Amino acid sequence: MACTRVCKTDWTNIRCMSLLLSAGFLLLLFVFHAGVANADNLSLLVNGKSIHTNKNQNTQYNESNYGFGLHYELAKTTQSWIPFVAISGFKDSHNQASYYAGGGYMRRLMLSRKLNYLHLDAGLIGFLMTRQDYNSGEPFLGALPALSVGTRDISVNVTYIPKVHPKMAELWFFQLKLSTNSIKK
Repeated sequence: MACTRVCKTDWTNIRCMSLLLSAGFLLLLFVFHAGVANADNLSLLVNGKSIHTNKNQNTQYNESNYGFGLHYELAKTTQSWIPFVAISGFKDSHNQASYYAGGGYMRRLMLSRKLNYLHLDAGLIGFLMTRQDYNSGEPFLGALPALSVGTRDISVNVTYIPKVHPKMAELWFFQLKLSTNSIKK
């Protein structure tokens, strides 16, 4: 019985990862096919930290959510509205692999062009995600508020995730967004 359970879990993870990688590939294919592809708008996402609020005292949460992903902005840095697509994977609050692919819009407030285009973005991300401890590991749709503060080369992304299930806690999720331009320098 344990072997069947492990195999089912492994098959679900493989299927979910394949689905999300396919979705990410289709998003990138759309970006390049639409003729708006610009390497200056591609960033590496480094997932790393969550802060759980109102924790369940009987549960130990992983707050080191290491992982990587890609973020592509479909508009120039100087525009007011920034549409984007993203795909990423990380270790979730229960040390399980979690993956998402999605996109959204951010409203950009330019704070200073002189300071390497220092900006504050606020918006919404819609996504397809997998979590082993939610929806039996099957992909599900979601939407969350998002905030980003930084420059043309480096930003910190922050997402608030409310408590949506009795077994989960609300949290703040942090990512580092590194432009491919900053890597080339």
